[in-house]
Amino acid sequence: MPQTALVSFAVIVAATTIAPLITDHVKRWIAIPSVVLEILLGILIGPQVLGWAGVDDVMGFVADFGLAMLMFLAGYELKIDEVRGKPIRLASAGWLISLVLGLGFGALVHGWAFASLIIGLALTTTALGTTLPMVRDAGLLPTPLGARVLAVGAAGEFGPIIAVALLFNDQDPARTVLFLLAFGVVAARLLWAAANRRSGRISRLVRTTLGTSVQFAVRLCMVVVVFMLWLAGTLGLDLLLGAFVAGLVVRLFLDAGDPEEGAVVESKIEAIGFGLLIPFFFVVSGMRYDLDALLATPSAIALLPVFLVLFLVIRGLPVLALHHRDLPVRPRWTLALLASAALPLVVVITTIGTEAGLLPTSTASAMVGAGMLSVLIFPLIALRLVRDEQPHPADPELR
Repeated sequence: MPQTALVSFAVIVAATTIAPLITDHVKRWIAIPSVVLEILLGILIGPQVLGWAGVDDVMGFVADFGLAMLMFLAGYELKIDEVRGKPIRLASAGWLISLVLGLGFGALVHGWAFASLIIGLALTTTALGTTLPMVRDAGLLPTPLGARVLAVGAAGEFGPIIAVALLFNDQDPARTVLFLLAFGVVAARLLWAAANRRSGRISRLVRTTLGTSVQFAVRLCMVVVVFMLWLAGTLGLDLLLGAFVAGLVVRLFLDAGDPEEGAVVESKIEAIGFGLLIPFFFVVSGMRYDLDALLATPSAIALLPVFLVLFLVIRGLPVLALHHRDLPVRPRWTLALLASAALPLVVVITTIGTEAGLLPTSTASAMVGAGMLSVLIFPLIALRLVRDEQPHPADPELR
């Protein structure tokens, strides 16, 4: 590795470590998600401010793999048995309504052009991978609300990924659909195989190598991730689709074995993702963020709060309306606010638009900036709503 790349790598890794330290230090005043600080530190150390680190091919590859791990863990957390039925039906309906609203707003601003598709799709995304750790830390995942958070988040991740594969692809549309079907067949076969009983040799290797240098189960999970990324890339599909499905496959594979073994393997996979690769992606996202384009364009600065409100209106309000009979008021608002938090796919979709020359860099910067604010503001309010609703241990009725 060249010396300059090694320096950049070291600075980025240092930033990923400093972010939680700052989060812990300021939590007495405000609970700032570590991901937001990672992006801000990326902007600070990047070429537009201090210039301590740069993004070359090596840094870009590690960051992109970090994004894939983020989507992988989002797919992994999606337990199909818990979201099937009403949760996923409402979530899918909500995303389709958001898609109509998003595309309508894009057409209103840019007319019927690819720029309107990019803006509309970006407004329908949900940062499930980003908000999931906060939801899990708040103890909501095992609850009915947690199942709906997973369903709404999956729709807000999976729907845009499929749309990107269909709309922003150099291939013939019919060929893209054919490749999507082929991908679906392979994915279904893997999901079926993962859900069934393992062979004796596989079970023995998983059990006997958990505490050794072999770590067969972890290697097997990483093979699934890399294979699904390769398959999606080979078929000309978005790599994030492969990562998300890989998470579903690994979840079924671990659930088919011993629960204690699965918990150990899960902790090791999360250590790889959340310990290095995912925060690396967010720091590099900050380094890639075009702050100059935002600050140099007054209209882009004005668009930032507009997009923040649009995330809530286009993504959150359909969720709020569809769950009016399904959840009490505060949990319903919590779900709507969590659905409105958007960042990773906003980065991906706007990058596609800017690289193709279809979206002005200033508009993309405003959308990504609004995504950062959404991840900072909406989950804080959402989790406060459900936390305030829970009775305090000192309440008289609990004595």
